Amino acid sequence: MRTASVARLSVRLEGPTRGRESESKVRDSRLIGRIVALAAVIVGVAAVAIVLLNSGSPYKVKAVFQNASQLVKGDLVQVAGAPVGKVTDLALTPDGQAAATLQITDGGYKPLHKGTVATVRQASLSGVANRYVNLTLAGPDAPEIRNGETIPASDTHSAVDLDQLFDIFDPQTRESLRGTIRGFDTLYGARSQQLARAYLFLNPSLASSSRLFSELDFDTPMLERFITASSKFVTDVAQRRNDLSGLIDHLATALGAIGDQKASLAQAISLLPPFMRRANTTFVNLRHALDDLTPLVNASKPVAPKLRRFLAQLRPLAHDARPTLRDLAALTLDPQHHNDLVTLTNSTIPVRDIAIGPVNVGGTSRPGAFPDSTQALLTSTPELGFARPYAPELTDWFNSFGHSGVYDALGGVARSAPSVNAVALVNGLLTIIPPELRPMALTSAASIGQRNRCPGAVERNPGDGSTPYHPPGYDCDPTQIPPGQ
Repeated sequence: MRTASVARLSVRLEGPTRGRESESKVRDSRLIGRIVALAAVIVGVAAVAIVLLNSGSPYKVKAVFQNASQLVKGDLVQVAGAPVGKVTDLALTPDGQAAATLQITDGGYKPLHKGTVATVRQASLSGVANRYVNLTLAGPDAPEIRNGETIPASDTHSAVDLDQLFDIFDPQTRESLRGTIRGFDTLYGARSQQLARAYLFLNPSLASSSRLFSELDFDTPMLERFITASSKFVTDVAQRRNDLSGLIDHLATALGAIGDQKASLAQAISLLPPFMRRANTTFVNLRHALDDLTPLVNASKPVAPKLRRFLAQLRPLAHDARPTLRDLAALTLDPQHHNDLVTLTNSTIPVRDIAIGPVNVGGTSRPGAFPDSTQALLTSTPELGFARPYAPELTDWFNSFGHSGVYDALGGVARSAPSVNAVALVNGLLTIIPPELRPMALTSAASIGQRNRCPGAVERNPGDGSTPYHPPGYDCDPTQIPPGQ
């Protein structure tokens, strides 16, 4: 009983303590929530204030152009084709230039940085009020252009109109150009549809031209030298204007003659597209050949200076070789006498047929001389292979045999001195050795019956076993060597 009373008392004492702790936690969580809500309200008010301040003072800069290029208020300001603002005002500067006020409305491009280039461009050639200002942005590390500051004329470009281009020509040139345009109208007016189809190929042509100009721009010094040389050439041509006028007159006559051949010219032009398609395929394949040619060009660079000196020395030879080349041309082709190489080649056609074959001889078809010789060589390959190790002895024999022959007043003479020791001195008399005793008498000075020598057996044995040579598969006898070895 006493234990149960103590337990109930402890529970009653702990209950109020836990209630006070939970109420304290609730008050703390409410306080944190109020602080977070107050911070969110402050951030929202700051954002609204920033928006209101920005909307109240728009970001504007001035761009000074040498020529307004028919800009009007409301024209777009673009960056990479995307609109970022508009032209809000146009004014004239004290030095006679145009000042355009550009308002940038896209916040992602504010502020601009110094070095930004402004260019007036045309959206198309179909109208007048179709201009816009294109901005080429500077790097973000450049200083900022503050609101109201100016982009100087050194960083702006005006548009070039066609009328300005024509103003550079004098009245006579403009009249000639007008006549040329009218001539194009007369020439292509009835073939406008064909000309429109031809324009479909203009875009690939311009793309190829762009790559060509990129390559030319890559080698600027070479292009400058080319322009300088072209200028000198044009100057020389201008100094001979009288001769040039005669050339133009003859050219007009030639073009008139070409115009009389319209049908043939139309046929030639109709054959041009297939030719160009084939040429295009050839050029595409040639591209891989040029890649393979690059190592050759790199390897030729050290040789090029030496080749220049060689060509300089070759020039006198080329000059002196002109008579020889003329004689060679007459030897190759002489239509008057028909005793040239062409006539000889035509006369050797039967020989070619006999050499290549097959030919009909006596009603029997036989292979030509070359195929028959090829078959004979293939058949004699084993014999040639067997004789190959004996080639040194055979060559030495030919050499010795050739040196043994001489010429005298009566003709060719061969020196030959065979010596056979078939006699013996007996009692002061030369007595013929009987055949049965000859092997015994000739043993020390000669050897007989050697009909199966190995290659190199005729040479003295050096002691290293190199001679005689016993090839594998040969049935020669290496013991058959000349006496004295």
